[in-house]
Amino acid sequence: MVDELGFCLGMTDARKSLPSVYIAVCGRRDAHMPRNVQKDYEASRAWVLKDETVARGRVYYGKLVKGNAMFLAPRMIPVFNAIWGITKRQEKDHLSEDARKVLKVLRKEWEMATADLRAETKLDRPALTRAIDELQKKMKVIPQEVVYIPKFTYIWTLAEARFPSEMAIRLPRDEAVRELARCYLQMCGMTLLGDMSRAFGFYRWESGRANHQLVDERFAERLATGVYKLY
Repeated sequence: MVDELGFCLGMTDARKSLPSVYIAVCGRRDAHMPRNVQKDYEASRAWVLKDETVARGRVYYGKLVKGNAMFLAPRMIPVFNAIWGITKRQEKDHLSEDARKVLKVLRKEWEMATADLRAETKLDRPALTRAIDELQKKMKVIPQEVVYIPKFTYIWTLAEARFPSEMAIRLPRDEAVRELARCYLQMCGMTLLGDMSRAFGFYRWESGRANHQLVDERFAERLATGVYKLY
């Protein structure tokens, strides 16, 4: 599924305008996540599938765009990294002190459970959670495994450790936005005015430029202002 689409969300329902693992497990587009997910069969199956996929390590998983947990096919890792990731040189200016502490420990230990990270960095639970979320958004840290015994925890590692070749690829931002627009249009078949900007937080002009480039390539056809479909 992820390889075919390019990317998808994790445990989200029909209220998000992107495909997700939960919707795929439910097998219907109008699926809504129940309040009590622990007792819901479909939610439980989607959660288990998510954990198993993370453990296999064949696709990228982390909290990325707008803090949403997402799966990325390997071919899309350089695209997302070019748009939302940062280089090592930029870390001092773009990461908080707590996030840099976590990153320093993981670069030394390579992988570590949440509780061990908290002990090593001397951060309290909320501060560590914020730091890890920040590092995930910048594509620096990802969960490597979910462990339930003897207690529930995530095992964290560096994104560059798990996907070294994909993370090493450097793309210009405009090329990355174009390739994301290509993947998004292929996924949707047709996009309306503002769809891409709302989904990914781009400026309208940036989304428009990417779609115009796809029109020039004869990959897309422009039907009206901001309306595009596959050629």
